[in-house]
Order: sequence, then C-alpha cells, then structure tokens
Amino acid sequence: MKQYIVDAFTDKPFSGNPAAVCVTDAPLPEEFMQKLAAENNLSETAFLVREGDGWRLRWFTPGTEVDLCGHATLASSFVMLNYYEKEKDSVRFFTRSGTLSVTRKGEQYEMDFPVCPQREVPVTDDMEAAFGVRPVKALLGDDLLCVFADEEEIRRMTPPDQSLLLKLDGRGQNITAPGTEYDCVSRSFFPKLAIPEDPVCGSAHCQIAPYWAEVTGKTEIHAYQASKRGGRLLCRLTGNGRIAIHGEAALVAVGEIIAKP
Repeated sequence: MKQYIVDAFTDKPFSGNPAAVCVTDAPLPEEFMQKLAAENNLSETAFLVREGDGWRLRWFTPGTEVDLCGHATLASSFVMLNYYEKEKDSVRFFTRSGTLSVTRKGEQYEMDFPVCPQREVPVTDDMEAAFGVRPVKALLGDDLLCVFADEEEIRRMTPPDQSLLLKLDGRGQNITAPGTEYDCVSRSFFPKLAIPEDPVCGSAHCQIAPYWAEVTGKTEIHAYQASKRGGRLLCRLTGNGRIAIHGEAALVAVGEIIAKP
C-alpha cells in the first residue's frame, strides 16, 4: 500500500507537524495499524479506505488509536484531493468523531471540526510542578488547557519531568498565552499517547481557539504553535458547536509499505 509523509500546518517541508497517510484497498487489522504507527514513530499515522461517497479514516499514535486528530486529517485531505479525488474540492471522512468534511480553499484546506466543551478548574501545585511555572488559569475538556500570562513563557517552557504530566488530567496537556504577532501561541504535550510534544496539534485548537475567541471577542483566531518545528492555524468559530480550522500542507515523501498484515 502507498504511504505518504506530509507536513501539516506549514507550506514548506520539515516544519509543521508530520503525519504518515496510508491508503488501503481494504480495512486492516488494528494490531497491524498500531505496529506500523509505532514503526513510523510520528505523532500520527492515518489509515484510509474507501467507504461509500467518502473515506473511513482512523488515526494511530505510536501508542494508541485516538478519537480525533487535526494534523493527520489535514495531511489526509492533502493526499485525497491531490492524488485520489483530484477533480473534487472537498472530501468526507467517517471517523470515531463522526463525519468530518474538508474543503480545499486555494492553497489551504478548511476542516470542519467539533468544538470541545471545557470548564474552568482550579490551578494546582501539580500543574506548577509539571510545567515549572504556575498557570494563571486552567480549563479541562478532552485535554487540560493551562493559560499563562506571557508568550515567552510558552516558547521557553521545558517541562522538567514528563512523568509529572502523566499525573495531570486530560488526554493531553496544552499551554497557551496571548501572542504579539498572533492572537495566541500554544504548545501541546501528550505523554499519555506516547507523544512527548506534538509539534502542531489541530484537535487541541478545538479548545484553544474557542477559549481565546471568548477572551478577545473575536470569531476568527490566528494561532501559532510554538514548538521547535512551528506551525500556523487559522481558526474560525462557525456556530452550532463547530469550528473551521484552516491550514496548509507540504509533501515530503511517497513510499510503499511492503510488510503484510
């Protein structure tokens, strides 16, 4: 089967967030998909198989299958609309988070995602110990979102011991602060999913962008993920609990998987 390596949320290779996209003729055993994701050792490997008028899409980290992934959906859209559905401008994915639609808009791809509900929770000493700096605010949805006062804190931050992140609530732990060039800057850590730091996390912005939209009064948030690779996201609240996340993508490699299930 073909495997594409695509950098998401960037317009040039070797930045943004890399994902492997595997296109198969028939569903694969879960054990095989998990082993291949571990072999790739990228934050996500996506598997696609034709289903009706769309594609069944599943996402695997090196450690487990996940319910929602933004950058691997963006990478999958790039592959579908440039290699398999070239005559179309949109594609539908059937996932564990429901049907997700992606539309090509010039050089960008607009993903229609669900907003993740979240609630404010107390800031704790465990959060301060895990990040090395005390957040000014914390919210909990699928992920823990910790808010800090200064952009430079986000850029400089190095969690002193990732095992301390494992003790915190949430699928992952996101940190964010208001930006100077962007509305917000953020970083994302997912040690529970065997991902020490996700370079650019689309699904995290289903919490990050709505938070900053409420704070700023804007419906459109220009976001930057301040990992070493870096990545840009344009997030627009569209109402009815949905968010449109825009991003670019760049192809790095096309290969063939020889191993059999």
